[in-house]
Amino acid sequence: MGRLASIVAKRLLNGEKIAIVNAEKAVISGEKRSIIREFKEFLEIGSVINPKHGPIHPRRPDNIIRRVVRGMLPMDKAKGRKAFKRLKVYINIPPEVSGRKIETIPEASASKLKGKYVYLGLVAKEIGWKEV
Repeated sequence: MGRLASIVAKRLLNGEKIAIVNAEKAVISGEKRSIIREFKEFLEIGSVINPKHGPIHPRRPDNIIRRVVRGMLPMDKAKGRKAFKRLKVYINIPPEVSGRKIETIPEASASKLKGKYVYLGLVAKEIGWKEV
């Protein structure tokens, strides 16, 4: 997921429009238990005064990937905000994208990983995503 996000962020800054499909099939390298534990600890961070006021943490795979890419863009500058608007992330393959050519990024492929990894969809289910 991190390699994918960094490559996508660079291409967005160059002016490309990018749609990421099958967000739930993105992989995170590491052991399953430790990754899920880190995500759950992150979700416990909240406001002391009123938990309704945030921070709001994403639980859906598409929103998690959008947030990771957003962290790699200069959002305090206009070019970063414009680049982020050119990003679309989908769960599965929606009908409006199904006719386009699908490109895979070989540098971010799970086959390059030698160790353990876990799918983002599985992590999202563990932290509270109610799959539709």
